[in-house]
Amino acid sequence: MTYQRKIIKTGNSLCVTIPFKISSDLDIKEGDICMLKINKSKARISYYFPGHPTQLSLINPSKNRKS
Repeated sequence: MTYQRKIIKTGNSLCVTIPFKISSDLDIKEGDICMLKINKSKARISYYFPGHPTQLSLINPSKNRKS
């Protein structure tokens, strides 16, 4: 998925907003910690949110329960 976002100024900093659908899907809330990985040679910034699982389980728990 690729989204285009506009950089905005807040105080003396710049920020990139996260669309509501993404924040909702990833359970990201105001005050959560965000880590940045910066690659200057490619002009790329990657964000990740520690503590928020992004991998879905391949196992359906309801099918694996023993009666």
